[in-house]
Amino acid sequence: MKILNLTIVSIVFILCSCKEHPTKEPSKKSHKEPTKEILNKDPRKISVLNFGTFHMGFTSDANTTDFNQHGKENQSSVHEIAKKLSLFKPTVILVERTPEFDKKLQTEYKKYLNNPKKNFKQPSEIELLAYELGRISETKRIYGIDHRMGYNYNVGNEIENLIDSAWHDRFYKNPLKFYPLVDVNENSLDLLDKLKLTNHDRYLDFLITVNADMLTHVGSEKGFEGADAAAKYYQRNLRMYSNLNRINLTENDRVFIIMGASHTAFFRDFISRSPKYEMVNTFEYLK
Repeated sequence: MKILNLTIVSIVFILCSCKEHPTKEPSKKSHKEPTKEILNKDPRKISVLNFGTFHMGFTSDANTTDFNQHGKENQSSVHEIAKKLSLFKPTVILVERTPEFDKKLQTEYKKYLNNPKKNFKQPSEIELLAYELGRISETKRIYGIDHRMGYNYNVGNEIENLIDSAWHDRFYKNPLKFYPLVDVNENSLDLLDKLKLTNHDRYLDFLITVNADMLTHVGSEKGFEGADAAAKYYQRNLRMYSNLNRINLTENDRVFIIMGASHTAFFRDFISRSPKYEMVNTFEYLK
């Protein structure tokens, strides 16, 4: 997920400014199985749990979230979330890795299934959450659907912006100011509530805006430099969605997708219009 470099604009993954919390306090009641209506909403469509996260391990993204993926307490918290999500009972897991690495991905996954205590040198949300979710759910199939494409998200600071520089600069000075419902202090949230925030519809809207749509306010006198850069990010996500459609699925499959949340945001829009897929409510599993 790409957000402007901190050396250029003063933003963090979740800005620390709002006193409100967009989600309810975690329920102290035991987590119950989702209803049959949730598990089987439309037998003609393929059910998808489209789950967004921050990158829990190393990432080349311009912005990161402080998270010690080797900490036992953090790993335990991730596994608790995997247990909640396992109630979706996925038959297929899709992760943010390119299909070229599928053979290695599947080999690593099988090793984990044989030895859940296996230590990974640089674990990410794939090893920490996806593998554990799959182990609990007895999921056999796991694939990567990522597609790498570079795009210049900093173009607004590299050219003389003759479209709408005042609004562009005002927005990127404090992007989450315009999304008060999800503008919260990240340090006040535990892992579960961070992930609830990340999957909040308004936050997903923010991610599309900050990563792409605001670039339409950037351009030279007769050029569309910002819009063209944004189009590349749309293109990357469309190609990732195309990779989803390459997977051999039937209406009996239940697909769990875990990616950086900006991709989750685009997939939310694609899946919501799809005649093939039906997106389940993520918050039915984050209780």
